[in-house]
Amino acid sequence: MKILHTADWHLGHQLHGHDRRVEHDAFLDWLSDTLKACEIDALLVAGDLFDTANPPASAWQQLYRFLARLRAELPHLNMVLIGGNHDSPSKLDAPHELLRAFDLHLVGSISRDSEGKLDTDRLLVPLQDKEGNIAAWCAAVPFLRSSDLRVESLEEGQDRLIEGVRQVYAEVLAEGRARCGEDLPLIAMGHAYLAAGQLSELSERRVLGGNQHALPAELFAGADYTALGHLHLA
Repeated sequence: MKILHTADWHLGHQLHGHDRRVEHDAFLDWLSDTLKACEIDALLVAGDLFDTANPPASAWQQLYRFLARLRAELPHLNMVLIGGNHDSPSKLDAPHELLRAFDLHLVGSISRDSEGKLDTDRLLVPLQDKEGNIAAWCAAVPFLRSSDLRVESLEEGQDRLIEGVRQVYAEVLAEGRARCGEDLPLIAMGHAYLAAGQLSELSERRVLGGNQHALPAELFAGADYTALGHLHLA
């Protein structure tokens, strides 16, 4: 399979009061052309679809128009999108059932049952080849906020936020690896700041309370590829 991984579109962003819709339209046109020219099988968008939690209606229209265009022009394209720290989890999740009917996977937040058990089914997305066979699994974990985490005990020196995120990924990736078996690759998605990651000055907002909560890369152990968002550098 060919996978295109992108992130941090920030639709609806204004630069010093100037609307950037024309720039974003140009980017989405380029992305559509690239998906076709490179015969991409899966598009992964790792968070910060919008620039604010309450983007203008024009930004929503821009996103939905693009997704509808891709589904019409590339009917076999797998599309998995997750929320970032700029996005509103509830607003991204609102059209979940409708988008799923068109095989579009947009995950704004994680969910748990009444006993606090994580719903891993919604976070694990099968990626299909052009023949309709499952060729990989994707663990689509959106930006994790403090309220999403459950940590009952900590050892000395451990950070609650880091351990909470670690537990979420450990559970999702373990289930994903079980579904992959020995033959299929597992892709992890996330929107986070990792230790030793290079920040773009004045570009990204701090995640999980600041740089002191930088996540360790071993968080994604077990994944064959990790599609990250948040930092605006490669």
